[in-house]
Amino acid sequence: MRLSTLKLSIAIPESALSDESLKIDKTRKISVLARACAIFKIDTIYVYQEGNNKSDGALMIMILKYLETPQFLRRRLFPKMNDLKFAGVLQPLKIPSHITPANSKKIIRGDVREGIVVSIKGKKFVDVGINHLIEFYSNTSVGKRITVQFKEGYPKLSVKEIDKSEVPSYWGYSVKERANLYSVLSEWKGNIIMTSRKGKTVTSEQLSKYTKTDEPILVVFGSPEKGIHEIIGGNMNKVQNAKSLNFFPNQATETVRLEEAILGTLAILNVQNTP
Repeated sequence: MRLSTLKLSIAIPESALSDESLKIDKTRKISVLARACAIFKIDTIYVYQEGNNKSDGALMIMILKYLETPQFLRRRLFPKMNDLKFAGVLQPLKIPSHITPANSKKIIRGDVREGIVVSIKGKKFVDVGINHLIEFYSNTSVGKRITVQFKEGYPKLSVKEIDKSEVPSYWGYSVKERANLYSVLSEWKGNIIMTSRKGKTVTSEQLSKYTKTDEPILVVFGSPEKGIHEIIGGNMNKVQNAKSLNFFPNQATETVRLEEAILGTLAILNVQNTP
Protein backbone atom coordinates (compact mmCIF):
# COMPACT_ATOMS: atom_id res chain seq x y z
CA MET A 1 0.00 0.00 0.00
CA ARG A 2 1.33 3.43 -0.94
CA LEU A 3 0.65 6.74 0.75
CA SER A 4 -1.73 7.77 -2.04
CA THR A 5 -4.20 5.15 -0.80
CA LEU A 6 -4.18 6.62 2.70
CA LYS A 7 -6.44 9.45 3.75
CA LEU A 8 -4.09 11.66 5.74
CA SER A 9 -5.11 14.87 7.49
CA ILE A 10 -3.30 17.13 9.94
CA ALA A 11 -4.28 19.44 12.79
CA ILE A 12 -2.15 22.53 13.46
CA PRO A 13 -2.61 25.45 15.89
CA GLU A 14 -3.21 29.03 14.78
CA SER A 15 -0.44 29.98 17.23
CA ALA A 16 2.06 28.20 14.94
CA LEU A 17 3.01 31.62 13.56
CA SER A 18 3.75 33.14 16.96
CA ASP A 19 7.51 32.65 16.57
CA GLU A 20 7.53 35.01 13.56
CA SER A 21 7.07 38.75 14.13
CA LEU A 22 6.82 40.09 10.56
CA LYS A 23 3.92 39.35 8.22
CA ILE A 24 6.27 38.55 5.35
CA ASP A 25 7.97 35.87 7.49
CA LYS A 26 4.60 34.49 8.59
CA THR A 27 3.61 34.33 4.91
CA ARG A 28 6.78 32.44 4.01
CA LYS A 29 6.20 29.95 6.83
CA ILE A 30 2.64 29.25 5.68
CA SER A 31 4.01 28.66 2.18
CA VAL A 32 6.37 25.98 3.53
CA LEU A 33 3.48 24.36 5.45
CA ALA A 34 1.31 24.30 2.32
CA ARG A 35 4.10 22.79 0.23
CA ALA A 36 4.68 20.05 2.83
CA CYS A 37 0.97 19.21 2.85
CA ALA A 38 0.89 19.05 -0.96
CA ILE A 39 4.01 16.86 -1.18
CA PHE A 40 2.48 14.27 1.14
CA LYS A 41 -1.07 14.47 -0.25
CA ILE A 42 -2.81 15.83 2.83
CA ASP A 43 -6.60 15.63 2.56
CA THR A 44 -7.67 18.21 5.18
CA ILE A 45 -5.77 20.79 7.22
CA TYR A 46 -7.55 21.57 10.49
CA VAL A 47 -6.47 24.90 11.98
CA TYR A 48 -7.48 24.92 15.63
CA GLN A 49 -7.60 27.94 17.93
CA GLU A 50 -4.89 28.01 20.56
CA GLY A 51 -3.73 31.23 22.19
CA ASN A 52 -5.18 34.68 21.62
CA ASN A 53 -3.86 35.73 18.23
CA LYS A 54 -6.91 35.38 15.99
CA SER A 55 -5.29 37.45 13.25
CA ASP A 56 -2.59 34.80 12.79
CA GLY A 57 -5.25 32.13 12.42
CA ALA A 58 -7.12 34.17 9.81
CA LEU A 59 -3.87 34.79 7.92
CA MET A 60 -2.97 31.10 7.94
CA ILE A 61 -6.39 29.97 6.71
CA MET A 62 -6.52 32.63 4.00
CA ILE A 63 -3.07 31.87 2.56
CA LEU A 64 -3.49 28.08 2.77
CA LYS A 65 -6.73 28.39 0.76
CA TYR A 66 -5.13 30.85 -1.65
CA LEU A 67 -2.21 28.53 -2.37
CA GLU A 68 -4.48 25.52 -2.95
CA THR A 69 -6.53 27.49 -5.50
CA PRO A 70 -5.37 27.19 -9.13
CA GLN A 71 -3.72 30.42 -10.27
CA PHE A 72 -6.30 31.22 -12.96
CA LEU A 73 -9.11 31.24 -10.36
CA ARG A 74 -7.41 33.38 -7.73
CA ARG A 75 -8.36 36.76 -9.16
CA ARG A 76 -12.05 35.83 -9.14
CA LEU A 77 -12.03 34.24 -5.67
CA PHE A 78 -9.61 36.46 -3.75
CA PRO A 79 -10.02 40.23 -3.91
CA LYS A 80 -7.08 42.45 -3.00
CA MET A 81 -6.58 42.32 0.77
CA ASN A 82 -3.92 43.02 3.36
CA ASP A 83 -3.46 39.34 4.25
CA LEU A 84 -2.20 38.73 0.70
CA LYS A 85 0.16 41.70 0.74
CA PHE A 86 3.23 39.45 0.45
CA ALA A 87 1.74 36.87 -1.91
CA GLY A 88 4.77 37.38 -4.14
CA VAL A 89 6.97 35.33 -1.79
CA LEU A 90 4.66 32.30 -1.92
CA GLN A 91 5.97 29.18 -3.66
CA PRO A 92 3.50 27.51 -6.07
CA LEU A 93 2.22 24.05 -5.15
CA LYS A 94 2.27 22.70 -8.73
CA ILE A 95 -0.18 19.91 -7.86
CA PRO A 96 -2.17 18.18 -10.67
CA SER A 97 -5.18 20.54 -10.32
CA HIS A 98 -2.87 23.48 -11.06
CA ILE A 99 -0.95 22.00 -13.99
CA THR A 100 -3.55 22.22 -16.73
CA PRO A 101 -3.09 23.51 -20.31
CA ALA A 102 -4.78 26.78 -21.23
CA ASN A 103 -5.15 25.69 -24.86
CA SER A 104 -8.69 24.36 -25.36
CA LYS A 105 -7.55 22.25 -28.35
CA LYS A 106 -5.60 20.01 -25.96
CA ILE A 107 -8.65 19.09 -23.88
CA ILE A 108 -9.97 15.54 -24.31
CA ARG A 109 -12.93 13.65 -22.91
CA GLY A 110 -12.40 12.67 -19.26
CA ASP A 111 -10.07 15.58 -18.40
CA VAL A 112 -10.71 17.09 -14.97
CA ARG A 113 -10.49 20.78 -14.12
CA GLU A 114 -11.22 23.22 -11.35
CA GLY A 115 -13.56 26.02 -12.36
CA ILE A 116 -15.85 28.76 -11.12
CA VAL A 117 -19.49 29.26 -12.03
CA VAL A 118 -20.17 32.64 -13.67
CA SER A 119 -23.27 34.30 -15.12
CA ILE A 120 -23.42 36.28 -18.36
CA LYS A 121 -26.72 37.76 -19.60
CA GLY A 122 -28.66 35.39 -17.36
CA LYS A 123 -26.89 32.26 -18.59
CA LYS A 124 -24.54 30.15 -16.50
CA PHE A 125 -21.05 29.28 -17.63
CA VAL A 126 -18.02 27.71 -16.01
CA ASP A 127 -14.57 29.28 -16.29
CA VAL A 128 -11.90 26.54 -16.33
CA GLY A 129 -8.95 28.70 -17.37
CA ILE A 130 -9.13 28.32 -21.16
CA ASN A 131 -9.77 30.94 -23.80
CA HIS A 132 -13.56 30.77 -23.60
CA LEU A 133 -16.34 29.97 -21.14
CA ILE A 134 -18.28 26.68 -21.22
CA GLU A 135 -22.07 26.60 -20.90
CA PHE A 136 -23.12 25.03 -17.62
CA TYR A 137 -26.56 23.60 -16.85
CA SER A 138 -26.85 23.18 -13.10
CA ASN A 139 -28.43 24.55 -9.94
CA THR A 140 -24.96 25.29 -8.57
CA SER A 141 -24.79 28.91 -7.43
CA VAL A 142 -22.86 31.58 -9.31
CA GLY A 143 -19.45 32.32 -7.81
CA LYS A 144 -18.91 28.81 -6.48
CA ARG A 145 -15.69 26.95 -7.20
CA ILE A 146 -16.35 23.44 -8.53
CA THR A 147 -14.56 20.40 -9.95
CA VAL A 148 -15.69 19.43 -13.44
CA GLN A 149 -15.00 16.59 -15.84
CA PHE A 150 -15.23 16.98 -19.61
CA LYS A 151 -17.96 14.86 -21.17
CA GLU A 152 -16.68 15.90 -24.58
CA GLY A 153 -13.33 17.30 -25.58
CA TYR A 154 -12.45 19.90 -28.20
CA PRO A 155 -14.29 21.37 -30.07
CA LYS A 156 -17.64 20.66 -28.33
CA LEU A 157 -16.36 21.06 -24.75
CA SER A 158 -19.19 20.04 -22.41
CA VAL A 159 -18.69 19.37 -18.70
CA LYS A 160 -20.34 17.84 -15.67
CA GLU A 161 -19.69 18.63 -12.02
CA ILE A 162 -18.03 15.86 -9.99
CA ASP A 163 -16.91 15.43 -6.40
CA LYS A 164 -13.22 15.93 -5.68
CA SER A 165 -13.09 12.39 -4.27
CA GLU A 166 -13.83 11.04 -7.77
CA VAL A 167 -10.58 12.44 -9.19
CA PRO A 168 -7.98 9.64 -9.54
CA SER A 169 -4.97 11.86 -8.77
CA TYR A 170 -4.27 14.09 -5.77
CA TRP A 171 -6.43 17.18 -6.20
CA GLY A 172 -5.47 19.38 -3.25
CA TYR A 173 -6.30 19.83 0.42
CA SER A 174 -9.25 21.48 2.12
CA VAL A 175 -8.88 23.86 5.08
CA LYS A 176 -11.18 23.81 8.11
CA GLU A 177 -11.16 25.97 11.22
CA ARG A 178 -12.06 24.64 14.66
CA ALA A 179 -12.61 26.34 18.03
CA ASN A 180 -10.09 24.14 19.85
CA LEU A 181 -8.06 20.96 19.50
CA TYR A 182 -10.46 18.83 21.49
CA SER A 183 -13.30 19.62 19.06
CA VAL A 184 -11.12 18.35 16.18
CA LEU A 185 -10.26 15.14 18.02
CA SER A 186 -13.78 14.42 19.26
CA GLU A 187 -15.31 14.67 15.76
CA TRP A 188 -12.56 12.69 13.99
CA LYS A 189 -13.61 9.27 12.70
CA GLY A 190 -10.44 7.24 12.38
CA ASN A 191 -6.98 6.87 13.93
CA ILE A 192 -5.11 9.73 15.59
CA ILE A 193 -1.36 10.20 15.90
CA MET A 194 -0.36 12.87 18.39
CA THR A 195 3.19 14.09 17.83
CA SER A 196 4.89 14.79 21.14
CA ARG A 197 8.33 14.53 22.70
CA LYS A 198 6.49 12.99 25.67
CA GLY A 199 5.22 10.16 23.48
CA LYS A 200 6.72 6.76 22.84
CA THR A 201 9.59 6.68 20.36
CA VAL A 202 8.11 5.78 17.00
CA THR A 203 8.88 2.34 15.53
CA SER A 204 8.10 0.61 12.25
CA GLU A 205 5.90 -1.88 14.10
CA GLN A 206 3.76 0.90 15.57
CA LEU A 207 3.38 2.71 12.27
CA SER A 208 2.47 -0.45 10.36
CA LYS A 209 -0.75 -0.56 12.40
CA TYR A 210 -1.73 2.74 10.79
CA THR A 211 -0.39 2.31 7.26
CA LYS A 212 -1.85 -1.17 6.73
CA THR A 213 -5.42 -0.09 7.35
CA ASP A 214 -7.98 1.87 5.33
CA GLU A 215 -8.86 4.00 8.36
CA PRO A 216 -8.15 7.72 7.82
CA ILE A 217 -5.31 9.14 9.92
CA LEU A 218 -5.18 12.50 11.67
CA VAL A 219 -1.67 13.68 12.59
CA VAL A 220 -1.80 16.31 15.35
CA PHE A 221 0.84 18.96 16.06
CA GLY A 222 1.26 21.25 19.06
CA SER A 223 2.22 24.92 19.26
CA PRO A 224 5.62 26.62 19.74
CA GLU A 225 4.70 27.31 23.39
CA LYS A 226 2.64 24.26 24.34
CA GLY A 227 2.73 20.57 23.56
CA ILE A 228 -0.41 18.59 22.77
CA HIS A 229 -0.70 17.23 26.32
CA GLU A 230 -0.73 20.78 27.75
CA ILE A 231 -3.22 22.02 25.17
CA ILE A 232 -5.74 19.22 25.74
CA GLY A 233 -5.20 18.98 29.50
CA GLY A 234 -7.78 16.91 31.34
CA ASN A 235 -9.51 15.85 28.13
CA MET A 236 -6.59 13.64 27.09
CA ASN A 237 -8.18 10.46 28.43
CA LYS A 238 -11.41 11.13 26.53
CA VAL A 239 -9.76 10.99 23.11
CA GLN A 240 -10.47 7.72 21.29
CA ASN A 241 -8.12 5.79 18.95
CA ALA A 242 -5.18 8.07 19.72
CA LYS A 243 -1.51 7.30 20.26
CA SER A 244 1.16 9.76 21.35
CA LEU A 245 4.39 9.24 19.39
CA ASN A 246 7.79 10.93 19.35
CA PHE A 247 9.12 11.21 15.79
CA PHE A 248 12.24 13.13 16.88
CA PRO A 249 13.90 11.15 19.69
CA ASN A 250 17.21 12.50 21.00
CA GLN A 251 16.66 15.90 19.42
CA ALA A 252 19.48 18.34 20.06
CA THR A 253 17.38 21.48 19.59
CA GLU A 254 15.16 22.77 22.37
CA THR A 255 12.14 22.62 20.10
CA VAL A 256 11.19 21.34 16.65
CA ARG A 257 9.51 24.00 14.55
CA LEU A 258 6.14 23.16 13.06
CA GLU A 259 7.33 23.17 9.44
CA GLU A 260 10.18 20.83 10.45
CA ALA A 261 7.83 18.57 12.42
CA ILE A 262 5.36 18.25 9.54
CA LEU A 263 8.03 17.47 6.93
CA GLY A 264 9.86 15.02 9.20
CA THR A 265 6.77 13.22 10.49
CA LEU A 266 5.08 12.87 7.11
CA ALA A 267 8.33 11.74 5.48
CA ILE A 268 8.62 8.93 8.03
CA LEU A 269 5.01 7.90 7.41
CA ASN A 270 5.65 8.02 3.67
CA VAL A 271 8.66 5.71 3.87
CA GLN A 272 6.81 3.34 6.17
CA ASN A 273 3.94 3.21 3.70
CA THR A 274 6.11 2.41 0.66
CA PRO A 275 6.62 -1.30 -0.03
